[in-house]
Amino acid sequence: MRNTILSIFIGITILSGVLVYFIPQIGTIILLAISGLLTLLAIYDSFQTKHSLLRAFPVIARLRWFFEDERDKIQQYFIEDNLNGTPINREKRSIVYQRAKLSKQTVPFGTQHNVYAKGYEFVKHSLFPKDHHHIAGERIVFGSDRCTQKYDGSIINISAMSFGSLSKNAIMALNQGAKMGNFAHNTGEGGISPYHLQGGDVIFQVGTGYFGAGKHDADGKRFFDDEIFRTNAIRPEVKMIEIKFSQGAKPGHGGILPAVKNTEEIAEIRGVIPFTQVDSPPGHSAFSNYEEMIIFIQKVRDLSGGKPVGIKFCVGNNEEIETMMQAFADANNYPDFISVDGGEGGTGAAPMEFTNYIGTPLVEGLVFVNKLLIKHKLKDQIKIIASGKAIDAFDIIKYLSLGADAIGMARSFMLSLGCIQARECNLDTCPVGVATQDDDLVKALVVEKKNVRVKNYHNKTIEAVKEVVAAMGVASISDIKANQVFRRRKDEEVVSLEEIFYPN
Repeated sequence: MRNTILSIFIGITILSGVLVYFIPQIGTIILLAISGLLTLLAIYDSFQTKHSLLRAFPVIARLRWFFEDERDKIQQYFIEDNLNGTPINREKRSIVYQRAKLSKQTVPFGTQHNVYAKGYEFVKHSLFPKDHHHIAGERIVFGSDRCTQKYDGSIINISAMSFGSLSKNAIMALNQGAKMGNFAHNTGEGGISPYHLQGGDVIFQVGTGYFGAGKHDADGKRFFDDEIFRTNAIRPEVKMIEIKFSQGAKPGHGGILPAVKNTEEIAEIRGVIPFTQVDSPPGHSAFSNYEEMIIFIQKVRDLSGGKPVGIKFCVGNNEEIETMMQAFADANNYPDFISVDGGEGGTGAAPMEFTNYIGTPLVEGLVFVNKLLIKHKLKDQIKIIASGKAIDAFDIIKYLSLGADAIGMARSFMLSLGCIQARECNLDTCPVGVATQDDDLVKALVVEKKNVRVKNYHNKTIEAVKEVVAAMGVASISDIKANQVFRRRKDEEVVSLEEIFYPN
């Protein structure tokens, strides 16, 4: 095949040369130039030794790599239907775009879901629905009896995404949108940048790398520093502190910032060497057991001036989590909230095995943590923030019914910024300027337009939650129970989530 392809390209080049000789016009000259370049490329491909496919099929084999690179986009635009796309299907993406742009949100001709399929979920409405304008419960107070600066926050907030993972324009738009909509923006473990300080409420995340909360020694080991943390924690924009143990994308691994996205500006903020891959440690160096953890939580709370302090993890070893809850109860000291991340992953770059096979999915993790809080009589003190592919009002109502008090949303807010799910977040080639540090691509994201869309998406989703809750005949979002959400478990058997996850 190689010889055949070479013969074709050489033959076309010779014919083009003949045409130029007899018809010396710009068109024939261009044809000769193109055919000549392709012939040289074919010769190069034939004799290179790196790719066997190129040696056998010079030039032609390059089409494989083109289609492979564009596979996700081709599948998204031409192959997948409204419901089978992953990780977020077209129907879910569309509702985010529509709410962000204040477009029409209604659909015609009935549902595309198979309502008789195993796993289909729904809520039942009331014969006496409420007026959704009067539904309460869209805000919640964070802060246990150990906290002196309680925070009145929205039930929907922007989950953790760092400057570095996202562009400066994306961070600014998210924070400004949070200010407009009066909800909170989690910094992610990359620390507080100037782009987080646009007036929106901030949840300052402290990860295992202690970016914005620590230093590193001569060997590069990072450690917590009281004064560095305190400087950031007492900022008026910072309303809560979140100590991250693990995240759903790569639980037990530690964060990854690819070298190509670690610019000089980001490196200065994080205190690392620019243009090197930044791997956060898998665990904390500030504590190594439950007793030290409790002391550290209180220390962080004191350094911040009494602000709510929470912990974030994807549920792993159940016995460890239960022992931790018992330690909180025994010490009569505890975090003000727990962010439960789902093992189904998130926005961050992650090894495939960690994304696909490690960590408890959100529903099971959320239920487990909620049961433990009830068992150890901590539910009144510790709020639960659930994070795991929540997009629309039903997702939110489902998680609230299972024990969550608030919802953290990351990918959905990325979509509100214009994310097209190109799945290039780890390559620095995000075509819409959301998850890249390429200056030309970042400029594509116009902060003054996208901040409004962030606010719109939040507000319209809150409104949608109220409408569904009102249809259920419930007066407050906080009154939603697991016995009000149903799942088809098998043919002709529909059960409530209470029967599945909270049986007597």
